[in-house]
Amino acid sequence: MTQEEYVVVSMSPLPESFVESLFAPFKSQLKGDLKIIGVFGKPRDEVLEILENADVVLGDYSFQMKIDEEMVEHMKKVRLIQQPSTGFDHIDLEACRKHGIPVANAGGANTASVAEWSVMAALMLMKRILYAHETTKNWEWAQWKLMDMGTFDLLGKTWGIIGFGRIGRETARRARAFGARIVYHDKFRNEQAESELEAEFSDLGKLLRMSDVISIHVPLTPETKEMIGQKELRMMKPTAIFINPSRGELVDEEALARALKEKWIMGAAIDVYSKEPPDRDHPLLKLAKEAKVNLLLTPHIAGANADARARIIQHSVQNILRVLAGGQPESVVNM
Repeated sequence: MTQEEYVVVSMSPLPESFVESLFAPFKSQLKGDLKIIGVFGKPRDEVLEILENADVVLGDYSFQMKIDEEMVEHMKKVRLIQQPSTGFDHIDLEACRKHGIPVANAGGANTASVAEWSVMAALMLMKRILYAHETTKNWEWAQWKLMDMGTFDLLGKTWGIIGFGRIGRETARRARAFGARIVYHDKFRNEQAESELEAEFSDLGKLLRMSDVISIHVPLTPETKEMIGQKELRMMKPTAIFINPSRGELVDEEALARALKEKWIMGAAIDVYSKEPPDRDHPLLKLAKEAKVNLLLTPHIAGANADARARIIQHSVQNILRVLAGGQPESVVNM
């Protein structure tokens, strides 16, 4: 009797051999052989042909290989598309749903990582750590200047959270530990979380006007694209800190650069950009080079530290194995 072969098509830029090594310790869980086929960078016609025989698709964590409706139409046998990240806006979820293909993300694998980054960023900006570091290392003793500029505690401040999913709630939990008051805005009210975290539900306008720190934790959809623009930035306090570890397209980046340059707000921390990596003429990168602004820029690392990557890999591999063994996938986002 011929042993069954399971085909996993990897759209990740990681080498086939590396992806194979992730599954190697668990192959005994399957009743057949496991074949990994990497398609990153291959011609589209070849990718479509390979997808015809795929049982599972492992998505691209770099978001460069989009999964569109044409690709989905060639997934005749696919039981699962497993995206090894929290984000999945490069996948046509409706096309997958229409063809009965579940799409799963990495669930809460990097929830703690993004929440910690958000609190770290807020503290750095409120205490102007970047400016203090730069001046001190350059032999400038800016103690009195920093006192004149204003540095602040998180204790007693209001932290506004846009999007109260896993990451939003974990951010709230950590901010509360510093003594911050929590207000949140979300499509859906979560009274259980309100009670647990002593959080207050708010409309977006009120949250923007009252918050000292504002962090955004929502997925990118047509409704959320550029939900923070000039109008919203002008609602914020001149002492407000804005933090975006979610998606660059959620924010009008030109408007944010202007808000920082003209001091509508005190500072911003940005981990994500509308184009990654951003061009040299990106408004926020240009501003950081040209002016002394309270701006923290990082290269999409909030949810990608070593601990988070290990959890994402473990979750993705186990979810794929679960489906190939006949089980139901976890963390499905389109069914």
